[in-house]
Amino acid sequence: MNLNQELFAVKLYEMEQQYSKIQSRIRICGQQDHQTVCDELKKAKNEYHTHTAALEQSVHGSRSPAVAALARVQLEYSQAMEKMSIEMLEKCMNGEVDRQPDDQAEAVTLYAEYAMDYAMQTMQYALIAALSAMDVQLSADEQRKGAD
Repeated sequence: MNLNQELFAVKLYEMEQQYSKIQSRIRICGQQDHQTVCDELKKAKNEYHTHTAALEQSVHGSRSPAVAALARVQLEYSQAMEKMSIEMLEKCMNGEVDRQPDDQAEAVTLYAEYAMDYAMQTMQYALIAALSAMDVQLSADEQRKGAD
């Protein structure tokens, strides 16, 4: 196994762990009382803010300009999504979205569905990036073997 395959194996493991955690929390919270859901939401927000702080550190502290640029784009997207989420919730709470609680819940649910769709699209892009890295590595290996 070469270096990029080892790295990808680690990242895939991390993705599996995160996916399992998300899946479990959503399923469990679907069967719990309101206070438990609020507690889990608070934990999830804390984890999100911890990740965002690490991302900010990557933007400012990365030795690689490419990594810093990627981190900046990810951070900007995260901040935009967070702002939209807050605005959506404020509109629901202030009655700007239909005053019916079910309509407000539907609006926030559709937002969450979009966020999940975006996560799937991002995973597809991660696959393309990983396969591209493998392609470049294999091409370099072939060139090195041809030069020998």
